[in-house]
Amino acid sequence: MAQETVILLTTSRKPAKNTRTFCRDFANTFPNIMRINRGKLNLDGVAEKALEYNAQKAMIVSKWRGDLGKIQFFRIGEKGLDVISPLIHVKDVKLRRDYKENVPRGRRIKSVAITASQKAFVEVDRLKNALSKFLNIPILSLEEIHNRKGDAVMQISVDFSNCIVVTFKLIPELVEVGPRFRISNLVWELT
Repeated sequence: MAQETVILLTTSRKPAKNTRTFCRDFANTFPNIMRINRGKLNLDGVAEKALEYNAQKAMIVSKWRGDLGKIQFFRIGEKGLDVISPLIHVKDVKLRRDYKENVPRGRRIKSVAITASQKAFVEVDRLKNALSKFLNIPILSLEEIHNRKGDAVMQISVDFSNCIVVTFKLIPELVEVGPRFRISNLVWELT
């Protein structure tokens, strides 16, 4: 489960209260993600920073209606950032600090795989494939992840209200460590 592609992760210019914490949690889960504080960088500045770190991709987590709510994916191109679908609108975020009793101290995550629940919608499969490709992580069953001695799993499922939920669990314990977020909307057609 090698993850060699570097991905730059940053926030919008004036992030909401929990946006930085969400980005730190996300970056701590993926060994191939480099998190930076954006400060006053415009999108061209983000692309230049990505090139400094030899990153081929970037993620920007930004506000939507006043709180953490939007995840955008980009490929670093010759002319700057090229947007990649989907655009994810996030709601109901539970951060890693909310799981503090579940996170063992000093345990580092070196490999992550992605899995989806058995009764998944077409949107879940589409999201699973897009995230696997962008994050450069394999799609495996829980048994395969355990057999390969993976450290964590990004699990995509559908809750009782038919919202897509993304959560992170440690392997082999299957203890949820966060962050967890529900997706309110996926936008696949981007201009």
